[in-house]
Amino acid sequence: MKDSISVEKLSYYYGPKQILRDISLKITEGSFITFLGPNGSGKTTLLKNICALLTPQKGCVFLNDIALPKIKPQELAKTMAVVPQNTQVNFPFTVLDTVLMGRMPHQKRFQGDSPQDMAIAEWALKLTNTWHLKDRLITELSGGERQRVIVAQALAQQPRIILLDEPTAHLDLQHQLELLELLQKLNKTNGLTVIAILHDLNLAAQYSSYIVLLHQGKIYAAGSPRDVLTPEIIKEVYGIEVSITQSNLDQRFHVIPLAKARSKPKEMKNLRVHLICGGGQGATVMEKLLQEGYQLSCGVLNIGDSDWNKAKSLGLDVVEEAPFTAIRAEVYSNNLKLLEQADVVLVLPTPFGPGNLGNLEQAKLVGEKGKKVILVGTEPITERDFTEGQATAIYHEMLKHHQEVTDLNQVLDILSKESKKAEGDFK
Repeated sequence: MKDSISVEKLSYYYGPKQILRDISLKITEGSFITFLGPNGSGKTTLLKNICALLTPQKGCVFLNDIALPKIKPQELAKTMAVVPQNTQVNFPFTVLDTVLMGRMPHQKRFQGDSPQDMAIAEWALKLTNTWHLKDRLITELSGGERQRVIVAQALAQQPRIILLDEPTAHLDLQHQLELLELLQKLNKTNGLTVIAILHDLNLAAQYSSYIVLLHQGKIYAAGSPRDVLTPEIIKEVYGIEVSITQSNLDQRFHVIPLAKARSKPKEMKNLRVHLICGGGQGATVMEKLLQEGYQLSCGVLNIGDSDWNKAKSLGLDVVEEAPFTAIRAEVYSNNLKLLEQADVVLVLPTPFGPGNLGNLEQAKLVGEKGKKVILVGTEPITERDFTEGQATAIYHEMLKHHQEVTDLNQVLDILSKESKKAEGDFK
């Protein structure tokens, strides 16, 4: 079978630390494989070994029974394309020039871009919905736009295998689904082999044909999504209780983490904080604020979002919406009730798209009524605005009346002062 990959008894070390332990794996042509596992389980290291960015100390990776070290890089690049985790580009190339770099493996030395190269670059840009950016400098793009351009560059290589390290990390929900649906379409219609690292179990379940679950540098389970993503396996690997539900509409199943009871801190503060977060921006903050004794709520969060997982596991009041859907008016109404009950609203540096823009609008609304709002600006709003500037405009308007901070210690200082004020008012 063409374009089959074999990983045979592969082990990899960073210095004295062993990252991968005796990995054996076969990937056949036309597969859509997802690597899952907790942080530090070895997913990225395995991906880099498969595409020859790293060389294992033990074992080997074969492409069509040929060991990767024996394949010239240019020839390998005609078969494999890689979308790395870090897509930062330091040189101000235009988007079109960036994508045309994907044609280099197919060009002879000193050969310029042919009409065919230009046509393929246009095809890749249009597939990834980035053609309108072709004349922009890639250094001026948002993280999500840049991510899609790098995917276009990889597709311009016309690979038969594409490897992607967390391709949805910088994308809002809409573009996450667009990208994965594109990859799934190319997989089914063009036979493109897709190997991706994802963190979202529900996205993996929805789009993968095969899942490899890594744990402590070993393959813990491998097989179809239904075989691997079971409550028992997830509990063993991730340490959380989950339930599996199935949609009556499309027969897809969803992994739903269950809330765990959590003992309250010894000293509860008379201050309630509502978090606007998402995409993992809130998890650490929730833990710290609970440790400090603050009463927390958060929303609106999509079920399955990493911040939703954390909030539910901590037993917080959460306003939630079903995954892969826009937030409904009645759900926003429930969120507004929590916002009005809070003493302080904390807006974390989450990406804003059309689906969750209402969260920011509601924070602005309660702020205009006198509610204390803290904006956390560790990343510029322009880098996380996927609403064609609407979120940026709202955020800048809020900056006229509310404080922006850049780290958690500043948040804690402000909350401490607010808590003392609340205690004084209470007495």
